[in-house]
Amino acid sequence: MVKKKENPSEMPVEDRLKNLYQLQTILTEIDRIRTLRGELPLEVEDLEDTIEGLKTRIGKTESEIADLRSKISEFRGKIELANSQLATYKEQMDNVRNNREYDLLNKEIEFQTLEIELCNKRIREAQGMEASKNEYLEKSKEDLDGRLQDLEVKKNELDEIIAETKADEEKLREKAKNLETMIEPRLLQSFKRIRKNCRNGLGIVYVQRDACGGCFAKIPPQRQLDVRMRKKVIVCEYCGRILIDPELAGVKADAPADEKPKRRSRRKKEEE
Repeated sequence: MVKKKENPSEMPVEDRLKNLYQLQTILTEIDRIRTLRGELPLEVEDLEDTIEGLKTRIGKTESEIADLRSKISEFRGKIELANSQLATYKEQMDNVRNNREYDLLNKEIEFQTLEIELCNKRIREAQGMEASKNEYLEKSKEDLDGRLQDLEVKKNELDEIIAETKADEEKLREKAKNLETMIEPRLLQSFKRIRKNCRNGLGIVYVQRDACGGCFAKIPPQRQLDVRMRKKVIVCEYCGRILIDPELAGVKADAPADEKPKRRSRRKKEEE
């Protein structure tokens, strides 16, 4: 006969706390594996973002250079047209019949000459901008090559670490997933929220030397007794972490605060 799975909400508080502490132990080990990877995942992500930015910048610069070259070609076409018209006007100057025609032709020649000078000026400006953008483009491409090489190195390092720890991490994740089904959803949700807000990721801690094992704030005697009774979930009044007694965590409890030695010294003092 298959044993019916116990409902997490019907479990004794002691069993819930045991499962929760075991879950935290597994999650802490997963965090340790992630720590082995260090800042590499973030470095890889930053490099990928930088590379995308460089590619966008290079594409934009190449488009700007293409536009400048198109404008230079357009200005040269205008110069050719103006030179053609100049030649025509100069031929017509030989056949003028009156001063009015002469003045009109002179004005047209002057206009076309100014048009050629203006186009040449625009060409020089565009060529200067093109040279500057080409220089910028080359530098950006060099930066891109360097970043791509760095990314390859970082990715190889990260892949090696992931390959070494992947199997262990997957096993731990599977264990954590199974444990989560054995914990009351509301308690599990509270634990995850507490854990997320704690710098060291510890959402459940045991009492150490009459103090919280997370923030080390002193715990009143009555509250310590409630923790040892394991009848309800007790949280630290200061940091909000869930509290358990050392025995439940599998840790040897600390000895009382050296009461016996003090008594012996007091007796000696009375005898003296």
